[in-house]
Amino acid sequence: MFEITLAGPGKNALGTETMTALLAKLAEANGAPVLLTGSGDAFSAGLNLKEVALLEAPAMLTFLDLLERMMTALYLYPAPTVAAVNGHAIAGGCIVAMCCDRRVVSSNPRIKIGVNEVALGVEYPPRTFEIVRRRVPSQHLEEVVLGAGLFDPTNALRVGLVDEIAEDAVAVARERLAMFAAHPTTAYMAAKRAIRGSKPSDLVAEATQADLLRAAVPTWTSQVVKEKLAKILAR
Repeated sequence: MFEITLAGPGKNALGTETMTALLAKLAEANGAPVLLTGSGDAFSAGLNLKEVALLEAPAMLTFLDLLERMMTALYLYPAPTVAAVNGHAIAGGCIVAMCCDRRVVSSNPRIKIGVNEVALGVEYPPRTFEIVRRRVPSQHLEEVVLGAGLFDPTNALRVGLVDEIAEDAVAVARERLAMFAAHPTTAYMAAKRAIRGSKPSDLVAEATQADLLRAAVPTWTSQVVKEKLAKILAR
């Protein structure tokens, strides 16, 4: 078992450094079962808005490409992955948890989980959205994505953002990972590949990925979004 702890400023916000570190840790895990959790009292509060607010188009494209590579690497990681959602998992943080094979959330009713990109006014990067589309049950997809709300653990379970609630999420997540890891490795990996694919183009074809990603950038760098980010950061 290989344990990865998301750690960074702003409640483990996903900035360039944090995302690069997660990619490096997945490479280091090298096919071992992975337990993913967050440092302190949060899983991840989403993207690093301080960094996002400073980026203009060329740098934003690079940032979103890194986000896509991180999400895709975790979603397509061949061995078992379990997320111990020990605190808030918002926007990108929620999607990181979605990438894992199973998601166990703490029973703390103050925890908030959800994807609020639509409320912020930004367009999902294409492969990241495809992960959301695949992982949220179809009957709840519009409520989760278009409603753009944040859910407590009970309602996160209802809409399929997590798989179970536990008083000690990390301990239960370790148990679930051990259960998955007990299956024959080759059979588990083959079944996971059959469900998810094995390469990024199985999510969104290379022929359209670059165009779709570039098309999303203006929503992230618009003046309207920058003003919203400034208000959020001021709070």
